[in-house]
Amino acid sequence: MKVAALYDVHANVPALEAVLAEVEHEGVETILFGGDLTWGPEPRETLAIVRSLAGTRFVRGNCDREPDEWERASLSGEEVEFLQGLPERQELDGILYCHATPRSDEEIVTPATPDEDLAGIVAGVEQHAVVVGHTHMQQDRRIGSVRWVNAGSVGMAYEGELVACWALADDGEIELRRTPLDVERVAEAFRRSGWPRAEEFLNENVLESISREQATAELEAQR
Repeated sequence: MKVAALYDVHANVPALEAVLAEVEHEGVETILFGGDLTWGPEPRETLAIVRSLAGTRFVRGNCDREPDEWERASLSGEEVEFLQGLPERQELDGILYCHATPRSDEEIVTPATPDEDLAGIVAGVEQHAVVVGHTHMQQDRRIGSVRWVNAGSVGMAYEGELVACWALADDGEIELRRTPLDVERVAEAFRRSGWPRAEEFLNENVLESISREQATAELEAQR
């Protein structure tokens, strides 16, 4: 089975559309959305797009579990219930898909997280690979018999450049992907959205991009 794993869209419609355009040419059978779909500038539009797609599966993220005031104001009651009712994990072709770690939708794992700490996180995992998101940085490392892959973020990547990050799994083999984004198109979507935090995130995540080193240091301090 060919699976496109799209994590942390964060209501960035231009980024989502750019990735979906690439996915369309990959012949995927399933698009798996790995959580944190609608926290961001365009919640309603994002959810409408992902729910219109055939062959989708979902994993709930921490932001889906607890939508903020902007999301609740933008979405219907049914849409909020849909987000909150999503499963915490999915398994496909021997790969476990979850939002942050198998035991929590908020636990932090960065490239600097020691192998021994990650070994504790994957203890008891029976699948050959775990695909996660949450920290917005791509990773690919092996802990014992388990391959640990962070697909990165479609809508808010911490990679030092404006890209949409995702992963492609083909019969259990995983490949990390990056899709270039149009800065002006993304900026225009943020500005017209009316999102109260649009200008802040536009300056920090679009016009300027957070580096992996900066994000790792800040996240490790929270871990």
